[in-house]
Amino acid sequence: MLRKIRVILAAVFFTLITLLLLDFTGATHHWLGWMAKVQFLPAVLALNAGVIIGLVVLTLVFGRIYCSVICPLGVFQDIVSWLHGRKKKNRFFYSKEKRWLRYPLLAVYIAGSLAGLGTIVALLAPYGTYGRFVNSLLQPLYMWGNNAMAWVAAKADSYMFYSADVWLKGAAPFIASTAIIVVVAVLAWRGGRTWCNTICPVGTVLSLLARFSWFKVYFDQDKCKKCSLCSKNCKSACIDFKNYKVDYSRCVTCGVCLDHCHFDALHYGHPKRKAKAEASDKAASPTRRAVLLGTALVAADVAMATAKKKVDGGLAVLEPKKDPGRSTPLTPPGSMSASNMSQHCVGCQLCVAKCPNGVLRPSSDPMHFMQPVMSYDRGACRPECTRCSQVCPAGAIKPITAIEKSSIQIGHAVWRKKYCVVVTDHVQCGNCARHCPAGAIQMVPIDPADDLSDLIPAVNVEKCIGCGMCEYVCPARPNSAIYVEGHPVHRII
Repeated sequence: MLRKIRVILAAVFFTLITLLLLDFTGATHHWLGWMAKVQFLPAVLALNAGVIIGLVVLTLVFGRIYCSVICPLGVFQDIVSWLHGRKKKNRFFYSKEKRWLRYPLLAVYIAGSLAGLGTIVALLAPYGTYGRFVNSLLQPLYMWGNNAMAWVAAKADSYMFYSADVWLKGAAPFIASTAIIVVVAVLAWRGGRTWCNTICPVGTVLSLLARFSWFKVYFDQDKCKKCSLCSKNCKSACIDFKNYKVDYSRCVTCGVCLDHCHFDALHYGHPKRKAKAEASDKAASPTRRAVLLGTALVAADVAMATAKKKVDGGLAVLEPKKDPGRSTPLTPPGSMSASNMSQHCVGCQLCVAKCPNGVLRPSSDPMHFMQPVMSYDRGACRPECTRCSQVCPAGAIKPITAIEKSSIQIGHAVWRKKYCVVVTDHVQCGNCARHCPAGAIQMVPIDPADDLSDLIPAVNVEKCIGCGMCEYVCPARPNSAIYVEGHPVHRII
């Protein structure tokens, strides 16, 4: 019963959070956005005290339930391990905790996070790893399916679906995302929860708490026949049947061992209450514990869920532009600075998936690998759109309103004379000035002494907010005559 309840809850949570990551319209965030915010690492980085306390209490009471129900990468490993288990039975065995590996990796992660080394944060964060997998590999398939439905609907004079561009958001991030998920899958195929119990920093932190959990899997030594089925089916390799011991730091409370024990020698509950439990309710206690566990999980999820604001943004389609190669990368309004982005972003790419104008994409910079940067080759950061700030679960992009966004300067426009069509082709343009939402660009004579000479753009740096509209609509090819240079620290104007 414990295993069935856990599987049902994990399946529901896994399906819904995958749908949240797949959705490119932003429609699901109003209902499912809380699922990203209850992930352990994003909650810690965002200093979300309510979620942190809730997950700590959940672990101290029931063990590492988070890893087997809430964490999507953990459930993904269970799925891979289950698929292998259908072909090869009883393939696991007990092994000692690899402290020499898991604690140094945790130290490296903490040091990298404090130092602002975004690459380390992104590569080791479990939720971020799964988010990148969905965004890089599954979302294109999802969008192609959507486009097929849009084509069919259009043939029937229906506009229930709309077509979306499917494009590669960087070769290096795509390759890295694929490589990491393959490594996780291979480890899960061969050893079950190897990634969780040796590499994952969240698993290591929760293992410190799980040792002291109130409810645990424990042996009834009088009934145990030492058949070893519990150890052979424990994907965490944490059950030492010879000595009647369970390594609670690695146990994820999946319930598999309980199902495979044919002698009722394994129980889930508080070990010190064993005698009373056997005397009063021997037959019903396993079921009652399972129901209690399921109820507590649902209650914890509901308690941590909060309604989020509805978001929207412009969806105007314009011709894409080539990235100019900025000396300072652009980070989204609300991120405050490149440093804040590096220290808090887990690289889940939820903001990338939800950006309606294709402005955000994963960085290929080794120092900030997988973390979002802005580029205006496919669209501009429209002043009324605040979607990325509303979906970020880790505090890397703080929630802002459209009014607040209009006064945040993330960069400033720079005009490059040698690319401007007014200079190269001697034609009238002014696209940048006409489309600038901040009124920061004016057209002035190229020859100050001749008011009738061709007009070129002049940028008022104090008014420019760095939205990139000028760069996007500039007709010069392949390089824009005007582009936005980022600011390391955002300014309020």
